[in-house]
Amino acid sequence: MTDTSTVLSGTAAPKESADGVRARNLARVLRLVHLGGAQSRAQLTTATGLNRSTIADLVAELVGEGWVVEREPDPVGRVGRPSPVVAASPTTVVIAVNPEVDAVEIAAIDLARTIAVRERIESASLLTAEAVAALVAEVVDRWRLGPLDGSRLVAAGVAVPGLVRAADGLVRNAPHLGWTDAPVSALIAEATGLPVAVGNDASLGALAEHLFGAARGADDVVYLNGGPSGIGGGIIVHGRPVGGVGGYAGEFGQNRVDVDGAAVLEDEVSRTRLLAVLGLTTADDEMLAEALAAASDAGPVREECVRQRMLLAQAIADAVNILNPSVVVLGGFLAQLEELDAEGFAEAVAAAAMAENAEGLRILPASLAADRLLLGAAELAFTSVGVI
Repeated sequence: MTDTSTVLSGTAAPKESADGVRARNLARVLRLVHLGGAQSRAQLTTATGLNRSTIADLVAELVGEGWVVEREPDPVGRVGRPSPVVAASPTTVVIAVNPEVDAVEIAAIDLARTIAVRERIESASLLTAEAVAALVAEVVDRWRLGPLDGSRLVAAGVAVPGLVRAADGLVRNAPHLGWTDAPVSALIAEATGLPVAVGNDASLGALAEHLFGAARGADDVVYLNGGPSGIGGGIIVHGRPVGGVGGYAGEFGQNRVDVDGAAVLEDEVSRTRLLAVLGLTTADDEMLAEALAAASDAGPVREECVRQRMLLAQAIADAVNILNPSVVVLGGFLAQLEELDAEGFAEAVAAAAMAENAEGLRILPASLAADRLLLGAAELAFTSVGVI
């Protein structure tokens, strides 16, 4: 497809060339299909304001270059020839990667957000950035000969639980992984031969929930993600992700919760603490949710959940006072804590926040479940190569 990078960056020449206009229109059509799902040419004509012949020409180019496919619509019992349906190509995919302290999750995701294949590779010890790159390359090579045979891999996106420099994707500090100034993008690019984009996992989770999940349609969103590496966050303001000057915004887990000590939120609101009180050594999100639901009335488990919920409610109230969002989305074990008593938790947040800031506030569990970080990484990958 014609390069759309200058359009997507927001940098425009004083007078846009014909090639620039076409690139922008190609990107508009593809983004409509990517975000909204399969649509008829007639719907695309209405959404873009372009004429039918222009849409037909743009779709033909996107089909020819493998970004979309066209099919005849389902019968609707109407007279006349119905408009062909345009859908994102199922064979154009990116690789999404989420390294964590206990596992590396890898998926192949197409433009329609379908996860074609995924693997969770558990590890008993922390993996270096170099080891993760080698692991990704091994999986991708195997998939190319198997489930992705015939697919076109265009990029990779990596969701890292740590501080990622926006300018170049350098992982400045991922303390739970033991990574400092790790060139993850370069390592995976060299190992796989793919363009690679790297971002903070919670920021990418926020993006995915904003575009496709619980916060879809909301322009001011705070997202908090709780995982094995602690608590991270993402912020959407006026429909745009907020990264800050270096790209490090949203580190809610590092906020102090004890003025007399060094404890931060993720020390006290902790998946590890929940596992310990439940008598578990490891569990995925589904297993943890089931264990909490089954034991939340037991004394020690109930006390720990109440303690963590109180601290989490205060942290969210602080964010509400500062950012005044319409929606707060909770992912991972934070969602599980909230869902033990959703109404009571909302009341606790409202009681700790300024009344005006909390008006109309919705607190929702992440609706994309275990897919949220991978979908966010895929979105970053597609965007980074100027596809959408």
